[in-house]
Amino acid sequence: MEPLQCGTSPIVGFRFSLHPMTGDFIQVIKGALNGTDTSNVWMHTDDVSTVIRGKQNHVFNVAKALTLHAAKTGEHVALSGTFSIGCPGDSAGDVYLDKDDVLLNTDDTKQYVSSQFALYPMNNPDYMAVIYREVDRAKEQGVFNESMHYASGIHGDIHEVFAFYNEAFTNARSEQHRHLVMTVSMSINSPSHRGVSHA
Repeated sequence: MEPLQCGTSPIVGFRFSLHPMTGDFIQVIKGALNGTDTSNVWMHTDDVSTVIRGKQNHVFNVAKALTLHAAKTGEHVALSGTFSIGCPGDSAGDVYLDKDDVLLNTDDTKQYVSSQFALYPMNNPDYMAVIYREVDRAKEQGVFNESMHYASGIHGDIHEVFAFYNEAFTNARSEQHRHLVMTVSMSINSPSHRGVSHA
């Protein structure tokens, strides 16, 4: 059997779990799903997580909208997920690559987000240079929070944070090294955020 090669499809996937810190967590999750237009992505939810797949701009748009809808409940919400592109054998949902580029979720409500991310440029021997470049860009954009083991802290308004992640994902992938994974963890409306500027 031939070994699987990195995929060449431009389809992006995001598998995530949303954790509202409330006894009414089901309503928060269902409300976020119902309040988000997901018609531009392929989506499947199981008993552990949800995956969305499609063009990169739509995947990030839906991911941000779902997170924002959950955050607007005022409940403390945590989200953890993995963005991926170029996974060998990745093809399910390719039909969504034919969607146009018009974004369907345009809520511009401000919302403070504290998050952490890690980049994994697969099979790229120069991976540390790729990671350092994106961390430096986070500092330039004013969304860098702190350095830490196994991740980098990113915080600020949700729209700026997701814009950074979208750009970092684009920048970290090259034609020579097509398979890229990026993990993201977010905390929103945490009691520890009291007194933090949301501007």
